[in-house]
Amino acid sequence: MSAVLRYHDGTKHHFERFASSLGYLDWASQPNPFRTYVGAPRIPLFPAPGVAPDYQARPLCYERLFDQAGVAESFGGGPIGDLLRHAMGLSAWKQFRESRWSLRVNPSSGNLHPTECYIICGSIQGVADSAGVYHYASDRHELERRCTFDERAWLEACGGRGDMLLVALSSIHWREAWKYGERAFRYCQHDLGHAIAALSLASAIVGWRARLLPAWSHSSIAALAGLDRADDFFEAEREEPGALLAIGRDDTPAPLWRGDAGLVEAVTRGRWLGKASQLSSDHVEWTFIDEIAGATQDPGRSIPEPPAVPALPVPAASHALRGDARRTIVQRRSAVAFDGLSTIGRAPFLAMLSRVRPSGEGPWPTLWWDACVHLLLFVHRVDGLPPGLYLLPRTPAAGGTLRATCGREFLWTPVDESLPLVALAYGDCRGLARRVSCDQDIAADGFFSLGMLADFDASLERYGPSFYRHLFWETGVIGQVLYLEAEAAGARATGIGCFYDDPVHDVLGLKGHRFQSLYHFTVGAPVDDVRLTTAPGYSWETPITAI
Repeated sequence: MSAVLRYHDGTKHHFERFASSLGYLDWASQPNPFRTYVGAPRIPLFPAPGVAPDYQARPLCYERLFDQAGVAESFGGGPIGDLLRHAMGLSAWKQFRESRWSLRVNPSSGNLHPTECYIICGSIQGVADSAGVYHYASDRHELERRCTFDERAWLEACGGRGDMLLVALSSIHWREAWKYGERAFRYCQHDLGHAIAALSLASAIVGWRARLLPAWSHSSIAALAGLDRADDFFEAEREEPGALLAIGRDDTPAPLWRGDAGLVEAVTRGRWLGKASQLSSDHVEWTFIDEIAGATQDPGRSIPEPPAVPALPVPAASHALRGDARRTIVQRRSAVAFDGLSTIGRAPFLAMLSRVRPSGEGPWPTLWWDACVHLLLFVHRVDGLPPGLYLLPRTPAAGGTLRATCGREFLWTPVDESLPLVALAYGDCRGLARRVSCDQDIAADGFFSLGMLADFDASLERYGPSFYRHLFWETGVIGQVLYLEAEAAGARATGIGCFYDDPVHDVLGLKGHRFQSLYHFTVGAPVDDVRLTTAPGYSWETPITAI
């Protein structure tokens, strides 16, 4: 616990100083945003022309992403490609003069994308005739076959079923540390949370379900994805194991839910292919990141399967969003500026907040823990709602705890009977929002901005130091839902990783580590940079225009 506090407090931004970083961008050592495994066989995925011609992607309205009522596709290469394209694939290419860069459907701090994705599965028609481990190459929308192993071990782990897969996520810390220095570990965890939500929601497109598997230790995840194979990463940046998800048509089999040593052994003894590409020729070592990564290694935990959580009512405004789910996902962008003038209606604002409450729908059943993160809102331009400071506790018990912990006098006025949203203070808080978000105008120019307050001390005491990562994952899941809700409503959003930590706590009079702000976010009417040109994420796709 002491190591977590030392890192967390040591990487806070303060008015008088920022967390340690290089202080400039060394463009000569900028990491390649795409990893590949040299020598690994490549397998193209749907929706590339000629791939999975027997698979017809079913249309899906945006709101159906959250009700888990879609028709479950038969297991195969077509729906797997559909899922990965809309969870981890490219959304567009941008260009300004001679500079060209890609965007992805899962957002990342600084568009640096430290998250890598691996698939572990049995034989799949159109992909492979044996069980294997694959790396997802997002730049080409292909799988790279890293390993083949005994199919019997897969079937035993899956209780004889072949209609599911495991997805392992990892982080390349250097990709974020190149720009952000010691604070980069936080951002890698944010990005993992966004990726978890993206995989969960993309699973709904094909009618499947996603679940995090807490019983699997980081060492087991590393072995399963081949991240512990030192020779395969010779002179290449190592990857830190993150999360493991089970994705399939039905519930997760018991061996996978408990963690299956037999599967790990079979994969370890399999036939491995390919060597990891090097992303930068020069590196700066950030030992603080290595220390917190070691201190938060997850040994795995045995917990009962989470109980079913009932769906919560969502205000009618959300159900008016009839846009196509895939289109909404692919056109999602991180706003770079807001117009500072436009407003949003009260109903769509409340609908957005309803989506981020834990329920039995959307990405929330993917998580195994109770909600630990709550929202401090700076409301600027919401029709029918006075500007001011608001608070949204995301669990019934959190409202009382937050009220008892806040060291300032507030109104605590309920706003709407459908939500536990309360008004703390009325008035123009644009200057305050801008100031605590590292003086960034985007926090003041939108409809609203917010800080995500984690129930910090109690969560770490309950689940241990490895749960430090999970707190950031939860903020990323919340952020991914807000991104898509904003996009579906014709607005835009962006995550804010730079904020002055303790001054945010001072706004509420919070002391110690009872609650800590881990991520900021903002939603508004975007101002696009007309100097940039946009091309589709993949050559076979047509350009995406606004809904």
